[in-house]
Formats: sequence, structure tokens, C-alpha cells
Amino acid sequence: MSTTTTVPAVATGALDDRELRAWRGLLRVHATLSKALDNQLDREHDLPLTSYEVLLYLADAEEQKMRMCDLASSVILSRSGLTRLVDRLERDGLLVRESCASDARGAFAKLTPAGREKLTAARETHLANVRALFLDHLTPEEQDVLGDVWARVLPGAGAAAGTDDCGC
Repeated sequence: MSTTTTVPAVATGALDDRELRAWRGLLRVHATLSKALDNQLDREHDLPLTSYEVLLYLADAEEQKMRMCDLASSVILSRSGLTRLVDRLERDGLLVRESCASDARGAFAKLTPAGREKLTAARETHLANVRALFLDHLTPEEQDVLGDVWARVLPGAGAAAGTDDCGC
């Protein structure tokens, strides 16, 4: 027996002006800020934004390592996309792969001292740009509202992945 989800008819129609402004605004702001942050990190530290994010998640993780599948989910990359990125970061000496003792199929990515150093250098640049390009344009109250909105739209968006569904 198949179950289907019914979407209300009104939800399938075109977006009104307010809805379109909110949706397109989110997309434009995300794309523009991501590109600007990526360019700045790459120019000043030879570190693209996705690489910075991987190093940041590893730095914040217990023992500075994460399962590859959890890391892929955290940075919103496919497993194959993360594998290619990890290959580059490993080649550059910024992280190493470790096998999973409980499952030979699983692997961890672990931050190296060189990766920690690179992240520390890039973090100051990144945070200054996040403030200049985004946070400085908002009042503290508006920042609170946005934080509440993101939590409502995507529950758990700020929480670290803690599931054991990736083979290790």
C-alpha cells in the first residue's frame, strides 16, 4: 500500500510578491555572501570556503575528527564531493584519514596541526568578513529574529549530526 502526501492546492500556486521577495532574497543573499566569503578566503589564505568549513567542523569535533559521512552531511556535500575535497586537503597536509576500528568500511577525517594552523589564520579573516558583509547590517534584535526563523524553518540546523547511519 502506497501513502502519498497531499499538498494543499493553495500551496501549489505561484508565489505572491511577499513570498517571492522573501524566497529570492534568501537565495540572493546566500549566493552573494558565499561567493564573497569564498573569494576572500581563497585570495588571502588559498583556502576555499568549503575547505574552511571542513577544517572548522573537524576543529570543533571531539578529538578533532569526524566520520566522513557525518562530515559530508555537515558541509552539505555528497559523499563523492567530500571525498574529492578530503583528497585535496589530505594532499595539502591539512587533514589525514583514519580507518574506523569498528567498521572497516568507515573512515574518519582528522585535522592535522598544519590544518589547525591554516584554520586559525583563516578564521580571523572569515569572521571579520561575516561581520562586515552580513552581521553589521542587522541589529542584535534582527539577528535574534533570523536565528529563530532558521531554527523554525530547519529544526536542528545548528545541531551537530549525531546519528550512526553511515557504516561506522
